[in-house]
Amino acid sequence: MRHTSHLRLHVPEPSGRPGRETDFSYLHLSPAGEVRRPPVDVLPVDTSDLAYSLIRVLDDQGRALGPWAPKADPELLRKGLRAMLKTRIFDARMLIAQRQKKMSFYMQCLGEEAIGTAHGLALSDGDMCFPSYRQQGLLMVRDVPLVDLICQLLSNERDPLKGRQLPVLYSVRKAGFFSVSGNLATQFIQAVGWGMASAIKGDTRIASGWIGDGATAESDFHTALTFAHVYRAPVILNVVNNQWAISTFQALAGGESTTFAARGVGCGIASLRVDGNDFLAVYAASQWAIERARNNLGPTLIEWVTYRGGPHSTSDDPSKYRPADDWEKFPLGDPIPRLKQHLIAIGAWSEEEHEETRKQLEAEIIAAQKEAERYGSLATGHTFSAAMMFEDVYKGVPEHLRVQRRQLLEE
Repeated sequence: MRHTSHLRLHVPEPSGRPGRETDFSYLHLSPAGEVRRPPVDVLPVDTSDLAYSLIRVLDDQGRALGPWAPKADPELLRKGLRAMLKTRIFDARMLIAQRQKKMSFYMQCLGEEAIGTAHGLALSDGDMCFPSYRQQGLLMVRDVPLVDLICQLLSNERDPLKGRQLPVLYSVRKAGFFSVSGNLATQFIQAVGWGMASAIKGDTRIASGWIGDGATAESDFHTALTFAHVYRAPVILNVVNNQWAISTFQALAGGESTTFAARGVGCGIASLRVDGNDFLAVYAASQWAIERARNNLGPTLIEWVTYRGGPHSTSDDPSKYRPADDWEKFPLGDPIPRLKQHLIAIGAWSEEEHEETRKQLEAEIIAAQKEAERYGSLATGHTFSAAMMFEDVYKGVPEHLRVQRRQLLEE
């Protein structure tokens, strides 16, 4: 066979650059209610079509359609909407606090609130989440005290993590929220290991791990899939595809000509691709995957298709690499108005209640922030004492470290 041209590589390009419109046709959307819902004991190989389609429940009119529409109590949905609102308001207030130099760093989950809140509602007490840094909704839906969260962000004298973690890298064991890791993808293998340990002990608790689209390029991602498949670990492997890994488009992580969910099927894991901005779809898919794990049917990989509405972090300027109006034109919309529209349609919510709830939550968060700032912030200099760095590290602190600590306190 004669070769008529030289070899060349394909370098993926984002679907939109600053000053241009984004073409979202690459998403391959499915109409609401169209995708089938298989039994929970389905073989992984028979979920292949679900890894390429998109599970959606809510249509443009807020109606719940199709086999994935969950039989959820309206009160649970109301709780979910409230938690999403709380998460968004909290993010906005903390972003302002960072700009005021009260904390060093912050990361919003703007546009992704449905994923953490709906998934958290589907899990049971005792289950353990191994989150990335945009799953604040897991904490909000479990009513973790806001003062504790803000003190961690401020690294102040009441910081429950004693100033040892970057802001947003929370750790709340009582809420089933494992320490967030700044090293991407490590939480996936940790989740699989925790789930395996639960099974070894004969427990009933399952694990849920979280990763972004960009971090799927890490080797830990593939290691986690291998162990989860081989040992049928009771774990849910969540890939949050928000289209951007810092300034790198998801195609560079391998999402251009296939889906991230398809990687699970290839590894022998049941896989779903879900509208991450559809609260009902997130809740239903989470329930399905949880039931599989709880009944020893193996792991599930879920790709949540969503969009990062804001910057990657307070250190990022997305206007440098993507169109400014991308989020407004994202075809899956905003998760908060979508659930709000559904609840109003079924008579379980109103515009007046929505506004009143927003005001109440804003007042609650402002009060918590004032209380937290009483214990200090970067702006006041009252941060957690560096002399505490040796506590909880050694059973008995070595003498040379005791000397150093005394010197630190004398300075």
